[in-house]
Amino acid sequence: MKKKVQKLSGWLLGTGILAVAGLMNGCGASSGMATETTTDTVCTSGNADAGGYETEAAYEAGDMAASETMAAGDMENEWNVAGAPGNDAGKSSAAMADKYRQAYEPENFNTEEYSYISENGYKSVMEDPLSTFSVDVDTASYGNIRRMIRAGGSIPADAVRIEELINYFDYDYPQPKDGEPFAVTTEYGDCPWNEEHRLLMIGLQAKDIDFEDRPASNFVFLLDVSGSMYADDKLPLVQKAFAMLAENLTANDRVSIVTYAGYESVVLDGVSGSEKAKIVAALEDLEAGGSTAGEAGIQKAYALAEKNFIPGGNNRVILATDGDLNVGISSESGLTRLIKEKKKSGVHLSVLGVGTGNIKDNKMEAMADNGDGNYNYLDSLYEAKKVLVDEMGGTLITVAKDVKIQVEFNPQYVSSYRLVGYENRLLRNEDFHNDKVDAGEIGAGHTVTALYEIIPGKGGGQTLKYQQAGEPVGSTELLTVSLRYKAPNGDTSKLMEHPVEADSYHQEMSDNLQFASAVAEFGMVLRDSENKGKASLEHVMELAEPCVKADSDGYRKEFLQLVQQAEELGIR
Repeated sequence: MKKKVQKLSGWLLGTGILAVAGLMNGCGASSGMATETTTDTVCTSGNADAGGYETEAAYEAGDMAASETMAAGDMENEWNVAGAPGNDAGKSSAAMADKYRQAYEPENFNTEEYSYISENGYKSVMEDPLSTFSVDVDTASYGNIRRMIRAGGSIPADAVRIEELINYFDYDYPQPKDGEPFAVTTEYGDCPWNEEHRLLMIGLQAKDIDFEDRPASNFVFLLDVSGSMYADDKLPLVQKAFAMLAENLTANDRVSIVTYAGYESVVLDGVSGSEKAKIVAALEDLEAGGSTAGEAGIQKAYALAEKNFIPGGNNRVILATDGDLNVGISSESGLTRLIKEKKKSGVHLSVLGVGTGNIKDNKMEAMADNGDGNYNYLDSLYEAKKVLVDEMGGTLITVAKDVKIQVEFNPQYVSSYRLVGYENRLLRNEDFHNDKVDAGEIGAGHTVTALYEIIPGKGGGQTLKYQQAGEPVGSTELLTVSLRYKAPNGDTSKLMEHPVEADSYHQEMSDNLQFASAVAEFGMVLRDSENKGKASLEHVMELAEPCVKADSDGYRKEFLQLVQQAEELGIR
């Protein structure tokens, strides 16, 4: 390792990068430099120490470190190609440092960020009879967790959003009636992880569309080409993913490409979707390097989307990034305000997350949630095909927006309840009727599933020590599921109501409820949830295995393999 790193540090000194780092940090003074076994002085009389070289000063100046993952010969070849001394590639030292930081950083260098999740607890129906939340069709959490398990790494609890695990899969719900954007299905049965509780499933099925008759699309591919996108699981994957999407476009569609690194750049401006070779060639020519001016890229992408706007069409920016923005607006709150303002143009924003080690999941989720779009994580070309080709309608064509669900429980039959997941999608009860409050979107053909864990009432009302239940109203209904939604380009919501009878309980679960509960259990085990009851990976397998027969696309079978891999990692 030391020999390889010494060669790297020598080249960096030749470019002046580490010389600047030494001046900034104070040559001759110890800087806490980490080596394989010792702590050495960064520089002596302007020369790097002959030992190992990984320094805090180098991170400050070029944000760079060396790694054992590349042989010295490969590193030399990289330098010669990319702009080592004697090579007139003309790339800036800052861009090169950023590039090499990503190529050679230590494997244990992890700056991934996730929003804190405070898991939903139980609520008394007598005190809180209403439960209100926004729908969520994002699936990023599942792909991200799959990446972690396959890599044999640990799984942060806040990376596990149970509703995104459940909604990664399709369920066999009936299609909506004519004129309605989606159908509502409910099922009420036993709770697999707590035999004293019951489980309510609410399922939404969005209408499918005939892709030959789909509305014309105005797409802006907004691609992060900064130095942090250098790795194979980032920009190279993004290039292949968008090339697959391009192959499915037609002459009715328009495509623009905007890239951003140290600055934004327009690569294509409103070309016809029939010009597939031109679009693919533009994608293939992209290279990573430089800082990450995401705000400038977002501004330019929306400007192009508005310039090429198709009235009544699908106008959408598709952002592909690891979320590691560092120039301009870069905070989660700042990006949220920016996207909220931009969506007033009628342009939707979808986000595709990629990468390992530095992904900013919190920022990407916030941008998609506030941009009237969805958030997916691509951990492979296989997943890219699922999101951008197989499920293109659901991913890219909205059939209903600002979709909210409100459940009113009858205290005569329900003592308390908790919503499984959706922690960052909760709404105030009064927000349900407020059309100014943003909520989630549903794409063509999408299914949305939500689970409530319910503690049944004793019948005839709940008696408390200090309070008596009100007089029974004589209703036979367990609860009512109400929904509000807007048309894709509408401003006024419509209301749907779906009452559920108390006698709808069935001891035998359908494949839909059984598999959804298995995935929910999996999420609770990964989070080590205080509400997991007797949930275990072994029990997850028992629930999920019989449901694989309904697997038409192989994703449920893959789920079983993922559970087995989690068991091998010692997750319990």
